[in-house]
Amino acid sequence: MSAARSRAQAAAAIVALAAIAWLIAGRGLVNYDTLYSLVWGRELSEGGSLSLSAPFTPTMHPLGVLLGVLLAPLSRNVVAGVHGVAATDIVVVLAFLALGAMLWLTYALGSLWFGRWAGVLAALIMLTRRPLLDFGARAYVDIPYVVLVLAAVLIESRRRRAATPVLALLAVAGLIRPEAWAFSGAYIIYLWFSGEHRARQVAGWLALAAIGPLLWLLGDLVLAGDALHSISGTQQTTRDLGRVTGIGGLVTTAPRRLGEILREPVLVGAVGGLGFTIWLLRQRVRTPLMVALVALAAFSLLAIAGLPVNGRYLLLPAVIGAIFCGAGVFGWRELKADDKHRQPWAIFGLFTIVLLLVFTPAQFDRISNLRYALSRQQQIQSDLQALIRQPPGLIRASCTPITVPNHRPVPLLALWLELPPGMIFSADDQLVEEGQFIAAATPAVASDYILDPRDLNRRVIGPPRALKLAGGNRSWLVYKRCAESSG
Repeated sequence: MSAARSRAQAAAAIVALAAIAWLIAGRGLVNYDTLYSLVWGRELSEGGSLSLSAPFTPTMHPLGVLLGVLLAPLSRNVVAGVHGVAATDIVVVLAFLALGAMLWLTYALGSLWFGRWAGVLAALIMLTRRPLLDFGARAYVDIPYVVLVLAAVLIESRRRRAATPVLALLAVAGLIRPEAWAFSGAYIIYLWFSGEHRARQVAGWLALAAIGPLLWLLGDLVLAGDALHSISGTQQTTRDLGRVTGIGGLVTTAPRRLGEILREPVLVGAVGGLGFTIWLLRQRVRTPLMVALVALAAFSLLAIAGLPVNGRYLLLPAVIGAIFCGAGVFGWRELKADDKHRQPWAIFGLFTIVLLLVFTPAQFDRISNLRYALSRQQQIQSDLQALIRQPPGLIRASCTPITVPNHRPVPLLALWLELPPGMIFSADDQLVEEGQFIAAATPAVASDYILDPRDLNRRVIGPPRALKLAGGNRSWLVYKRCAESSG
């Protein structure tokens, strides 16, 4: 009964935290990569080949494609209003639940390692980080990955050498991000050296650890015809987009990305917390420190292999940093009452709290900006969908090809119009003088929705002269030259 009650309390806490995160963010959207997973899932469920050759297709995550297959019935006839709930709605709900789970696991691990108040502060820190809220509200797969790894760490922290459940969770995580493979390998090494084991046990551990990489390679081979499609495709996209990568990116960009998540007061508290816990709580610090080191090592290997140095790849080290900050503020409570080190540690904790309070207004501003960005982008997306919904529909699947200002709206239109992404062109890649051209109605729409601050090419290409304006709304203009528009 106690275990069942604990699970029920954890589930309730996760739902509550998800709701709080949704209230803070204001809404949710589905990002470019996850939209492609929905498109691929629909294509796979229909028995067709996947649209993998379109420019700037993202990495194909096996678990993401599986989710797309499961949601395929809700990915069809959405714009026509056949379904009251679209696949994207389900994805947003799941994304916020994953965010709630990540926050609860941050609390649970912080509490287990350094006391309840350390866990509370760590979860509160992560709840108020704009990048985390942004990644969660946009349904990036990186948060479910972090959830699975943190759950594995929690099981091991509660029951040493748990083995099978830990490796099983890491195997699932390895179908989202390859960094989980490094955790599986490191964990097996730990199991090997930390106690007795039999040959059959080791074989089972290795089999579980192999699930992630084998299924990923097999999926790439079957669906793309190349077992290394994911890594080679991601490397090529990184080069095409001019994203930061390599050892230089690790040295110059990765620390900045981690700082953008945690911000200055949390970094100060984390450094102090790490120092105090290594000095005074050495037995407790080993697990979080090893998790952070493995996460950073895996991230570094991927960057050296040519993958981009993205902030969302650093969410796991950021969680550990927040927990160490919680330890820096409240870890002194874990010392004995007569320990002479309690006072200096408590003074440092008070100093960190003051810093956190001083920087609180800046966090409010960042979250306010996020709320505005999400609201504005949802409005622009709704205006785009309205042009498909309006009878008889200004944007039609029957008038192809369709050209858009750049690659960003491609998967969304492919999902709504039930077209392969290859029939929707980016004007950056190819300017077609027939079909439909969907243009931003104002420079503000281009700035707020189409362009990314990291884009090297900031041009917004207009429609060819051969196409004539057919209509539009406050956000979008539609130009056409096709049989249906002339009739």
